[in-house]
Amino acid sequence: MKRISRNAIFNSAELSQNLTQKSVRGGVITISSQACKLILSTASTVILARLLTPDDFGLIAMVIVVIAFADMFKDAGLSMATVQKDEINHDQISTLFWINVLLSCFLGLCILGASPLIAGFYKQPELKTVTAVLSISFFISGFMIQHQALLRRHLKFGALAIIQIASQIITLGVTVILALFGFRYWSLVGGAITNAFVGTSMTIFFCPWVPGRPKNVSGIRNMMNFGGYLVGHNFLNYLFRNLDKVIIGRISGDFVLGLYSKAYQLLLFPINQLSIPIAAVAIPVLSKLQNNHIAYKQFYLRAIYFIAFFSMPITIFLFAHSKEIIILILGDKWLPSAGFFKILCISAIYQPITNTTGWLFVSSGRTNKMFRWRLSTIWISVSLYFLGAYFNGALGVASAHTISVLMLTIPVLWYSQRGTNIGTFNIFKSTFRPLLSAVFAAILSELIFPNSHNLILSCLLMLTAYMIFNCIFAFSFSPLMDFHYIIKRYLFKVA
Repeated sequence: MKRISRNAIFNSAELSQNLTQKSVRGGVITISSQACKLILSTASTVILARLLTPDDFGLIAMVIVVIAFADMFKDAGLSMATVQKDEINHDQISTLFWINVLLSCFLGLCILGASPLIAGFYKQPELKTVTAVLSISFFISGFMIQHQALLRRHLKFGALAIIQIASQIITLGVTVILALFGFRYWSLVGGAITNAFVGTSMTIFFCPWVPGRPKNVSGIRNMMNFGGYLVGHNFLNYLFRNLDKVIIGRISGDFVLGLYSKAYQLLLFPINQLSIPIAAVAIPVLSKLQNNHIAYKQFYLRAIYFIAFFSMPITIFLFAHSKEIIILILGDKWLPSAGFFKILCISAIYQPITNTTGWLFVSSGRTNKMFRWRLSTIWISVSLYFLGAYFNGALGVASAHTISVLMLTIPVLWYSQRGTNIGTFNIFKSTFRPLLSAVFAAILSELIFPNSHNLILSCLLMLTAYMIFNCIFAFSFSPLMDFHYIIKRYLFKVA
């Protein structure tokens, strides 16, 4: 895999050439690499779930909430500004690089200083040292933010895939070795530090750009405004995604939080393994198509169709066989998390599609509207969380999460596409066939094999029925031919 040539880093002319071919090729690369990452993630989950206890995962989950909160500020939305902007130069990106480095170091010091407060809040003395050690990752990862952004801008998805897979393999190896030697939750801490170091080193290798001195150059203010609204949205979105864990950890303790966190993590497998790589391709491509409304609409609707085609049957299958999935992947001791898992699966059926609304806001430079949307709706989720906790404890919080996601699905789809010619109806039209096919396939599977605990047989039956229903509803074999065309044209031309 070639590195970016130093002479081509700020050459924007070639980026729009063969854009369709680059985007599809990038999608093939990233989805293929995501399959490898899924295997590694599953292996990591299976192995570590047996080497560690729910208390170990729960303890780390308590501090990860804080770490992840601080982590979104070190980027300051500036990496996405680098990807989205039509023209950039060396001075602009150098200035953004040093801003990211300074922010990362500052946040690392804040986490270090807050470690006693975090330990006191959760009444877990061990968290003081754990938080202090995890703060090291901030001092490392801040140096790769702009380099990663340049790789995305140049659609170097192969290099990004190599970085992610290699980091994941090395991180898993370090974590397992430490767990085998009895380091318990410290093995997860060691894995996090290793991941930051390996990821930063490899990113700089593939993007050998050397930043200059920071300067007050034109265009920086607009890029910082773009990033500022993005960070504001991410902050509010973080509250929505993590307040449930904070409440559960506070009212139910580390054991229940460990069960909930692991169920949530397991559910994110089918969502993240598909949505994240496609987003990595979609945002830079849509940014380049933002002035071509027809191509913009066609690309977006096609992308969400592929997401729905893969994610919806997986999520519905996980819902139908929640207990068996938990026992198979995590083991018998994690069975109490099946209740959380089933409730959360309902919210995840359409969530991969609503997640793509961020593509529309970011690629068209409307991060200010994305921030206003989250600001005007966050109170709904927060209120439901506290009501759920009051009436039904941890299960009530899980139910509140699902209800809030369902309530906001149609409004966010309508609001995000305003200003484009996509249309809310067209979004539902593009995703309706996979949804209907998945539901019918699941019902047929349950009718033929009621109460079946044979996951392989149920999976094969549902997959076959799903493809048949897709073809029936399309009145053709187009779902099969679409994928055949992509594989034939691009799979062997990714070098």
